[in-house]
Amino acid sequence: MKKIGLLNGPNLDRLGKREPSIYGSYTLKEIEDEISKLGTDLGCEVHPFQSNHEGALIDKIHEWSDKSFFGLILNPGGFTHSSIALRDAIAASDLKSVEVHLSNIHARESFRHKSLISGVVNAVIAGMNHYGYHSALRFLLEKN
Repeated sequence: MKKIGLLNGPNLDRLGKREPSIYGSYTLKEIEDEISKLGTDLGCEVHPFQSNHEGALIDKIHEWSDKSFFGLILNPGGFTHSSIALRDAIAASDLKSVEVHLSNIHARESFRHKSLISGVVNAVIAGMNHYGYHSALRFLLEKN
C-alpha cells in the first residue's frame, strides 16, 4: 500500500481560529481526518505531521524518504517564501510532491507571490482552501 506524507508547516495548527476569512473555518485536525479517510478510500495510507519548527519538518521529510513513502503533500506555510533548507530536503528526497496553499498566494501580498518550494515539487495547488489537499492526493495517486 502506498504511503503519503501530509506535512503542514508553521501556524497551520491554528486553522479554524486564524483569519478564517483567508484560511477557512476547517481545523487542521478536520483536514487531516478528511484526507486520511480519502486515502483509505483510494487505497493508500496518509500520515499527517505538523510542526512550527523548520528542522522538524526537514527531519520528517528525510524519515519518509528513508522509509520509501510514495509521496508528499506539503503546505509549508510561511516557510514557502523563506526556507532554502526545506526546499533542499524536498529536492533530495525521492518523494513525488505537491505544494498546497489554502489561499491564493498570488492574490495576496507581493512577498507571498514567490515560492522557494515550487521549483522542486511535481505540482502546486493554491486557493482551493481545504479542497486543495483532496486534489493533491488524487493527483499523486492517479497521475504518478
